[in-house]
Amino acid sequence: MRILYINHYAGSPKHGMEFRPYYLAREWVRAGHEVNLVAADYSHLRQHNPTLAEAYRDEDIDGIRYTWCKTPPYEGNGLPRVINIFRFLGRLMGLSRRYLKEWRPDLVIASSTYPLDTVPAAWIAHKTGARLAYEVHDLWPLTPVEVGGMSPKHPFIRLLQWAEDFGYKKADTVISMLPCARDYMVEHGMDPAKYAVVPNGVDVAEWQGEPAPLPAEHVQALADLKAQGRFVVGYAGGHGLANALDFLLEAASRLQQDKASFVLVGDGPDKAALQARAAELGLANVQFLPSIPKRAVPAFLAQCDALFIGWRRLPIYRFGINPNKLFDYLMAGKPVIHSVEAGNDLVREAGAGISVGAEDPAAIAEAVRRMLALPAAERQRMGEVGRAHVLAHHDYAVLARRFLAACR
Repeated sequence: MRILYINHYAGSPKHGMEFRPYYLAREWVRAGHEVNLVAADYSHLRQHNPTLAEAYRDEDIDGIRYTWCKTPPYEGNGLPRVINIFRFLGRLMGLSRRYLKEWRPDLVIASSTYPLDTVPAAWIAHKTGARLAYEVHDLWPLTPVEVGGMSPKHPFIRLLQWAEDFGYKKADTVISMLPCARDYMVEHGMDPAKYAVVPNGVDVAEWQGEPAPLPAEHVQALADLKAQGRFVVGYAGGHGLANALDFLLEAASRLQQDKASFVLVGDGPDKAALQARAAELGLANVQFLPSIPKRAVPAFLAQCDALFIGWRRLPIYRFGINPNKLFDYLMAGKPVIHSVEAGNDLVREAGAGISVGAEDPAAIAEAVRRMLALPAAERQRMGEVGRAHVLAHHDYAVLARRFLAACR
């Protein structure tokens, strides 16, 4: 089968996140399918963007044909990003001869975060007789309205809403990464029979064999804490407002007489502010360390006694959450402290740790104390059941088969 996978922000191990399109496409290639993944050359998510002198460039990455489309760079969520979006859509339509004459797809997947790519995807699918799948990452335009504060009457929001509704109606299959979004999608025109949930997952092979080594700075910091008999609560990921690390710092301030230490690895727009807040609170039990390569993350997680992931209290999470970071945590076989209020809670479902409310420093601090007080065997059991849950339900080899089964 020939699969045209349209994802504006698709990444790869070579370029950085987002990784989901790469992992799914790689599994389909391994199963004997042909995949053309079309993406913009510029994405704010990637660590390394490809450099294009021409309008398009094809690149083979692990058997996947990536087609990069030249687009202008941007910062933030203003007009330059909107221009970038429309340039990508124009480039996509510029490829239509390839798909109508040279390489006719059997399945077309519209997968960008925003829903506007449903329109060219539906046109290509109609012209080629291919099936159309609409893969929903986030609910746009609801997310920029509820989280970003944009008016639902804004012309761009109205356009996004039309495109989202169009996708629900035109697609043969709607693949949702959000487990609680079915009723919302039905309200916006989706036939409930089209709905299928295919969450994020992990590449199990990345967890087999020896992980990439940690930098010397990280090795020394963790060794010093172990030598002091500290209980290490780790965090690996972005340092932004969405990650609720400010509430973790407030919790740490309540635990300065306890044996727990917090090690935060990563980077992000709010890291400097978080470091300043930790200094203001006088937190000797918190360390900030630089970001590490993705393949070194398992080595860091293995040195922690428990892991933290937090969320802000946002209504949009009523449709469910699907964090890549959490799957890495569970694969590490470590118990998780989860600060969350959402439509689903994988930690609670799997029995893989302790869940408390979002934005609640007192509850987070109490969860750390409870985790510290548990027998080591109980913490190990939590880690083991979490890992087993991911292997059964979130291995990308499993998810890729589920995706195509839903599309058939």
